[in-house]
Amino acid sequence: MLNSFLPISDVNSKVLILGTMPGAKSLKMQQYYGHAGNQFWRIIFSLFGVSIPEEYKKKKEFLLDKRIALWDVLEYCERDGSLDNNIRNGTPNNFQQFYQVHPLIKQVFLTSTKANEFYDKYVGKCNERTYFLLPSPSRANTWKTVDEKLDEWKIILEYL
Repeated sequence: MLNSFLPISDVNSKVLILGTMPGAKSLKMQQYYGHAGNQFWRIIFSLFGVSIPEEYKKKKEFLLDKRIALWDVLEYCERDGSLDNNIRNGTPNNFQQFYQVHPLIKQVFLTSTKANEFYDKYVGKCNERTYFLLPSPSRANTWKTVDEKLDEWKIILEYL
């Protein structure tokens, strides 16, 4: 059974970016989007026109400074490899408690079709929040360039 990470968030967080479950490399490194081929950090820092720091701690601080929370839909699952399509026996994170602690979050950005599917299945969307499906930052998502992904991710800036 694989175990996700705690959220990167604080009481000032205004938007939530949700992945499905960290991949094998991220779990090994104990870092969100730890695989060098994943474009998440490149997209996030490009939104603000700044360079990506090397230190993971500085990446997390940047998210918090910009009032962005980061988490995953699933707390636990079984999966061979890193592909979302291989996920079995998923258990969701406790979103009811999360939203109580983070009342400013009104926009949720899901970073893949699978994250969206699992959120719908286990959590369910409500009228209190607006939900957006973004193109996956995974390097496996080859049908969009990084620039095309970045263009769609720019919607996050409207809610900060």
